[in-house]
Amino acid sequence: MEALNGWSAWADHVLLRLAVAVVLAAVVSLFVHRAGALVLTRVTRGMPVAASVVRFVRVPARWWLLFVALQIVWQGAPDDLSWIDRVRHLNSLALLACLTWMGLRAVAGVAQGVIDQHPLNVVDNLNARRIHTQAKVLSRTVMVMVGVAGLALMLLTIPGARQFGASLLASAGVIGLVAGIAAKPVFGNLIAGLQIALAQPIRLDDVLIVQGEWGRVEEITGTYVVLAIWDQRRLIIPLQWFIENPFQNWTRRSAEIIGTVFLWMDYRMPLEPLRAEAQRICEASPHWDKRLCLLQVVDASERSMQLRWLVTAADSGKAFDLRCAVREGLIALIARDYPQYLPLTRAELRDEREPLAPMDAVGLPGSVLAQESPRPA
Repeated sequence: MEALNGWSAWADHVLLRLAVAVVLAAVVSLFVHRAGALVLTRVTRGMPVAASVVRFVRVPARWWLLFVALQIVWQGAPDDLSWIDRVRHLNSLALLACLTWMGLRAVAGVAQGVIDQHPLNVVDNLNARRIHTQAKVLSRTVMVMVGVAGLALMLLTIPGARQFGASLLASAGVIGLVAGIAAKPVFGNLIAGLQIALAQPIRLDDVLIVQGEWGRVEEITGTYVVLAIWDQRRLIIPLQWFIENPFQNWTRRSAEIIGTVFLWMDYRMPLEPLRAEAQRICEASPHWDKRLCLLQVVDASERSMQLRWLVTAADSGKAFDLRCAVREGLIALIARDYPQYLPLTRAELRDEREPLAPMDAVGLPGSVLAQESPRPA
């Protein structure tokens, strides 16, 4: 009985020391975190990317430091405690989880720091859109790798998981084939994301024509692209589709674009008034970039000729508005001053008739009867 009481007193004494050590470790870790955050914030002032990383990893770093301090406490605890091994293992898992979390936030901080230095709300944002696309796609790819690596490290600390993984590798056969087929879309989109980030066939805010739809690239995720259609719909397209299919990119090199306006007119329509009116409309429009305003006859049929106006604008949205303004102005001019020159269908009626040969009593031409009647003997 005395031995039992002595063990209980010793255990209580050890638990009390551990409790005090845990509290001290938590306080010290919070103090170190606060001091480190202040120092790093001051040091990274003027360095946008580094400052962004410090800001992003502040919360996971606090928990990581706490679990590091607790791990030191658990390692110093007596080994004969029945529960100490499980606590140490759980603390190790928490450490790895926090480390993975901190790695993910660090990658996101780097990407955000790069993005913040290149705003999109400028006139010529081609380079900014290129950097935004690369930063977002590459950061998501790296985050997937960091997450997989962290999960793998956590599983390696569990003996049962190691045995399960070894058994899966030993019986790779059909299971490996099925897993490979199931993971093909995932890896395909991952590789497509890397290709898009490096080759950049599309970028954020690019204007695309996909499956007959006009829209802007609103978002590029790790598996799909969100295309914002002009009527506020959203078209969701897998990343791999852009690698395997052709599409139109109106802002690949520059946002400048040439717009077209087509009208059919009668051949008698004078072109100079139309040319002058289009020039006047363009000069009065804030959407025209003063590069081109041109009228050409591009086609002709048996009824009319096709006129094409070429007008230029800084981007596709302004080009659309300018085309509508030119079309409306030209239609108003034609309706007011030249309605007679709209396309016409012409027909010619002739009153002249060829004289008919005289008919005999049976209704046949006389010349035919003369040829068929027998001559007298």
